[in-house]
Amino acid sequence: MSEDHPVEKLDKMQAEKELIRLNEILDRANSDYYSNDAPILSDAEYDTLKKRNLDIESRFPNLKLKNSVSDKIGSKPSSTFKKIKHTVKMLSLANGFDEQDIIDFDQRVKKILGFEDRVISYVAEPKIDGLSLSLKYIDGKLFQATTRGDGEVGENVTENAITIQNIPKYIHNAPSILEIRGEVYMSLNDFNELNIKQKNIDAKIFSNPRNAAAGSLRQLDSKVTASRPLKFYAYAWGEVSTPISDTQYNAIDRLRKFGFSTNDLTKKCYGPKELISHYDNISNKRADLGYDIDGVVYKVDNLSYQDRLGFRSTTPRWAIAHKFPAEIAQTWLESIEIQVGRTGALSPVARLKPVNVGGVIVSNATLHNEDYIKGKDSKGNIIRGGNDIREGDWVYVYRAGDVIPKISDVDVSKRISTSKPYTFPSFCPECSSPSERIEGDSVARCIGGITCPAQAVQGLAHFVSRGAFDIDGLGNKQIEQFYQLGWVKEPADIFKLKLRYENGIKRLENRDGWGQKSANNLFNAIESKRTIPLNKMLYALGIRHVGETSATLLSKHYKSFDNLKKSMNEAKSLEGSSWSDLMSIDGVGEILAKAVVQIFNNPAQRQIIDNLVEELVIENEIENIVSGSPLEGMVVVFTGSLELMTRSEAKISAEKFGAKVSGSVSKKTDLVVSGPGAGSKEKKAIELGVKVLSESEWLKLINLNNLSDAK
Repeated sequence: MSEDHPVEKLDKMQAEKELIRLNEILDRANSDYYSNDAPILSDAEYDTLKKRNLDIESRFPNLKLKNSVSDKIGSKPSSTFKKIKHTVKMLSLANGFDEQDIIDFDQRVKKILGFEDRVISYVAEPKIDGLSLSLKYIDGKLFQATTRGDGEVGENVTENAITIQNIPKYIHNAPSILEIRGEVYMSLNDFNELNIKQKNIDAKIFSNPRNAAAGSLRQLDSKVTASRPLKFYAYAWGEVSTPISDTQYNAIDRLRKFGFSTNDLTKKCYGPKELISHYDNISNKRADLGYDIDGVVYKVDNLSYQDRLGFRSTTPRWAIAHKFPAEIAQTWLESIEIQVGRTGALSPVARLKPVNVGGVIVSNATLHNEDYIKGKDSKGNIIRGGNDIREGDWVYVYRAGDVIPKISDVDVSKRISTSKPYTFPSFCPECSSPSERIEGDSVARCIGGITCPAQAVQGLAHFVSRGAFDIDGLGNKQIEQFYQLGWVKEPADIFKLKLRYENGIKRLENRDGWGQKSANNLFNAIESKRTIPLNKMLYALGIRHVGETSATLLSKHYKSFDNLKKSMNEAKSLEGSSWSDLMSIDGVGEILAKAVVQIFNNPAQRQIIDNLVEELVIENEIENIVSGSPLEGMVVVFTGSLELMTRSEAKISAEKFGAKVSGSVSKKTDLVVSGPGAGSKEKKAIELGVKVLSESEWLKLINLNNLSDAK
């Protein structure tokens, strides 16, 4: 049977034969790769066949082989490395994709700093396409090397990092504690030579330099890492016992003097016009650099300004990555399938003939929603010249931000005469419930709720996913198995598995794919997650519009689950002080706020949450505030026009010093900071006997008088 024969056109007999064929090929490929270090398939070929195997198993679950290769995924090398918690989080960067994004970034920076009429200086540097690495030095000696991991916890790769030749093992005249951050990468020449050597010894051929560098750094045997041509560029720092500079540009120069390699294309720029000019310069040199880059990073130069701008939950406000345009490839759209998400959203997905886009094999792409397929954007405007997307079309595929595959256009000249416009389903493909599209919403949703298996399973899978409870050994496949068995219908059931199915007639270890050891490992992994930070618990609930960032915002604002629950109960009517308090959180809009209030006041959803809470110990939010701050625990309201600080900057600094910023004055208010033009809030504060400070008195209180000098 041809490998190109579409999965959706296979009958049961053909599918059974194809699963046997694929299982034999992939099983042999796994053995040669993991045991013999002599792969018979390239990464792209392996991934394509494995994806086909999984697609067939998904379409014909009853035909899945007992020894299916999908159950024999090799352990990732990183799982064997010791985990290390970063003292200072290794955050990611926000992305910009065009000139307007960079202009908007500059305007946001100036607005927070109150520098609307000033030109801000930035440092621009190439964004190396490699693997982030943290190097910690104690008294000048390399002590520890850690990968980024999830930003909070990374992998200890010290023995491997020591083998990288241009990483200094000792630093003279360095602070007693110095953490240097940068990128491990492989030059294009070294990459090509490595693949030639790999080919000559029938070893793994790497698909791109980034994967080669990542795989080399994560080797279990440091001798293998030492044999690979890895390099390191330094561009930042984390924990330091004493500051290394007062500006980003001078700090990079200090890193160079410490003995680190830094990028020669790093340049100080003044304002967005110079940033974009340097971006164009680097873009023109990209092909001749000798290493892969995927954009240019811009950082505010003045480190005191960086401190004032602060951070979002996952990205700094003072930096942005200006990404290069994605590469585009053309391929055949085999079919359009509808996936049902955990919120009931019906999301169309294009199943493509696999194609290489920017070094990555792509076989699926998002189609966003019904309007996008029809050739309209979210506002009803014509896109792609009004051309719709149909099954059987030849389409242009790109990777948005070099990550998410999307379809940019259709080659109508290749469209066959018998093709028909795609009809978006009016019923859920999972539970046959009607789908509805509320006015103003671009997405159609299944109204089946928890009666829809896809929503239930997807919600549970989200609950145990990375960023949420992240339970080892409990992934999508296991969740679906337990759901079908009726063992897990809601999150609380996960924490009852051990009690219900460790002993007795229905035992987990008696099920296919489970033995005593694997069952015990799962029970232990679940038990280890009974204690969970508030922000992760909130994210795990899968509340619509609440991602990791907004979950962290809510956690930091309410500090404890009890406080959050009480406030959401009080905000049921979407008015009053608790509702105003929720709406005052920077980053929380009305749509998100309503979603949180509604789920806590929906009887069925509330019961699910209450059942879960009974099984958990939810850790209160611990703020990293200035030690001995006089503002810790106080409720502060800013009113009027601030002249020495912008409103955003005032809020950031207040929270940094342990205060809670509110948008309204009440008996719970401790301080009101009043500027020119203050009205009813200042008047109400005086009536309630709340202390009112001028802006200069506020700055004196938090010992930030240097801010006025900076103006």
